[in-house]
Amino acid sequence: MIIFDCDGVLVDSEPLATAIASEEFMRAGFPLTPDIVARYFTRRRTSDMFAEVEIAAGRKLPAGFAATVAGVTLRLFLTELRATRHIAQALSWLRGPKCVASSSLIDRTRVSLESTDLIRFFEPNLFPASEVRHGKPAPDLFLHAAAKMRVDPGDCFVVEDSIVGVVAAGMTVIGFAGASHVSSGLDNHPLAAGARTVISDMRTLKSAVIELRGW
Repeated sequence: MIIFDCDGVLVDSEPLATAIASEEFMRAGFPLTPDIVARYFTRRRTSDMFAEVEIAAGRKLPAGFAATVAGVTLRLFLTELRATRHIAQALSWLRGPKCVASSSLIDRTRVSLESTDLIRFFEPNLFPASEVRHGKPAPDLFLHAAAKMRVDPGDCFVVEDSIVGVVAAGMTVIGFAGASHVSSGLDNHPLAAGARTVISDMRTLKSAVIELRGW
């Protein structure tokens, strides 16, 4: 089975989502630039991000802040979000069970996949981090997805684009370095966190899976 992260792997959403979050933080009086949001909160659950910002600032975000960010994000994703280049082609080539394990809320994941016509490859196997106690970088979400799909963790591949998502869950990790927000520096490279291989073009995903399976 292959488990896909959504943001930055299936869809090129991080620059858009980061800009939205930063703009709403600024509007609420919290001086967080897009670079700061990206540096500290990429791949984190929004609930964890909001909680950490409140702790760091020593004050609460405005009432309804989470709903505001979610609403703006969904509206813009419907019109501006794009699928990762060649991902539909890659998914068409891959046989066997596939699912999505994302730190995003289920509404955002569903809108992301529906607006880019990728939902057909995964429905109904979408697993949000809200279904587990600990979000990434903990392995809980990936283990939860494997359990729901009734697949042994050792038989799972995970396609991820960031260090936060590369987990010690007994799964084989393929790092994706082709998203627009991924740094070329080794410190931010998925391989630095234990990915078995790294690809930058989704057209090479099938061959990477075949090679790692030893076929």
